[in-house]
Amino acid sequence: MLSYRHAYHAGNHADVLKHLTLVLTLDYFNQKPAPYWYIDTHAGPGSYRLDQGPAARTGEFETGIGKIAGIKPRPKSVQRFLESVGCLGKTGLPTSYPGSPDIAQRLLRDTDRLRLFELHPTDFDALDKHFAHAGRRAQVKKTDGFAALKALLPPPTRRAVVLIDPPYEVKQDYDTLIATLEDGLKRFPTGCFLVWYPIIGRPESRRLPKKLLKLGASTQSWLHATLEVAPPAADGLGMTGSGMFVLNPPWTLAEQLAETLPWLSQHMGAGAPARYQLDSHST
Repeated sequence: MLSYRHAYHAGNHADVLKHLTLVLTLDYFNQKPAPYWYIDTHAGPGSYRLDQGPAARTGEFETGIGKIAGIKPRPKSVQRFLESVGCLGKTGLPTSYPGSPDIAQRLLRDTDRLRLFELHPTDFDALDKHFAHAGRRAQVKKTDGFAALKALLPPPTRRAVVLIDPPYEVKQDYDTLIATLEDGLKRFPTGCFLVWYPIIGRPESRRLPKKLLKLGASTQSWLHATLEVAPPAADGLGMTGSGMFVLNPPWTLAEQLAETLPWLSQHMGAGAPARYQLDSHST
């Protein structure tokens, strides 16, 4: 299915959790001089306007970046996140917001590489245009990111951050995600895999964390963070929050999120503090 467009949801509470985790992970990888790859299986268009178009019509960014951009004091990790997405020091609601490929482009070094995949024709065209002048540093392909990942692992650098955040429009996405991760870990056991998922009422979403935890048991370390900004609706529909599951996370990430999630919980809840959970394990 190709109906999902992230532009309607850009900058919302789920993007804050996802992109905060991404920024902290990329910063960690940048501490070592060895180059690495950033692989984005469902890259989207690259960046978004919040003051017009789909994002302006839904206003979802007001549940996320619009809520926290002007709040002080803030944890160092939130400060770094706002700096990375270009929302630091601005007054009023943000007018634009970067997608994960644009965030990575801002943070990666000249020696690092981006491999980006997007299947939706309109979003692919926007993504391809966004990276038209990136040269050999970035490759943008119109193909299924799940399938494309197999050919990339392990990367020549033996260092990589892989972001997997499918739309989960169809229930097959959940099974394909697990199969892709199983294959990815066999090919690249030390890879850092960042998995985003929605917290919604459907059974596949409720079962996914247990499946991810089972996968995590086969790795040296894992981290699981969730942020729920609203209680479930009476009809069980709608996304109430989201989760990030990281296989082989930076060793610094758990401490950074432990500092940050309580602050996000305080400021991002819908009428009451949001609920959060943070678990991690390392051997």
